[in-house]
Order: sequence, then structure tokens, then C-alpha cells
Amino acid sequence: MSNPPRDPDRPEAAVDEAADPADNTPTVTCSQCDRTWALEYELDALYAGNQAFEQFALDHKRHTGHFPDDVTPWIADCDRCPATEQYLDEEPARRWAETHARHTTHPVSLTHKPSDVAVTVAADETQDAVPTAEHDAE
Repeated sequence: MSNPPRDPDRPEAAVDEAADPADNTPTVTCSQCDRTWALEYELDALYAGNQAFEQFALDHKRHTGHFPDDVTPWIADCDRCPATEQYLDEEPARRWAETHARHTTHPVSLTHKPSDVAVTVAADETQDAVPTAEHDAE
């Protein structure tokens, strides 16, 4: 395939060889830690790509007990037992809530504050219900 002919009326694009290349490295701030991080490690060493921000946020939560600024997780919280999980995306939070509700028949609250989502995921006891020794003894 050949290149299209150049338009003689269009000026050549000037390239400044001395200019610094654009730095597109994402950064994350945490006001609780009073720090800002560039995500070079997640991009270069972990090869996290588009998931670099999410990977950093999850690692930060694991190591500090809180998420960085502007990160609000989806919270799946069982209404009957102490089981609670936090996820950055709705899909895994909903999957955990549905699985927990199905296995325990406990209702699970699924919330996300910025979007004001608050739903309860309940097990449908008529679907896929198989009597167990525990249920028979009740």
C-alpha cells in the first residue's frame, strides 16, 4: 500500500526535538496519607495497563485499610451474618451478593454511594432449591 500524495499547500508539521515528551502517566492521590503517586510501577513492572488505577486502589486498600481519594467501592453486605465485601465494579459485587444469597439464603445489601444505588439481593428459595439434611432437621 502506498502513501497518499502530499498536499503541497499544507505546511510541514514542525517537530521540536528538544521538547519533553508528553507525560501521560496516571497519578493517584490520598488525602489520608497526604501523598500522590505516579502509577509507573503498575504500568511498567506489573503490566496492569488500563487496570493500573484499579490495581493501585486495591493494593492501597489492602495495605492501609482505606481507598485513595475519589475511589468509592461497591459494598455487598450480608444482612444476617458478618460477611461484607468491597469491589471497585458493580459486576463482581453483584456476583458475590447473588452467590452469597444463593448459598446462605441471606439477603445481601448492595450499595454504592456516589450513584445512590441501594438494592437488596435475596435468594429465590424456589429456584435451584435442593433439600439438605440441615433443612430437613428444622
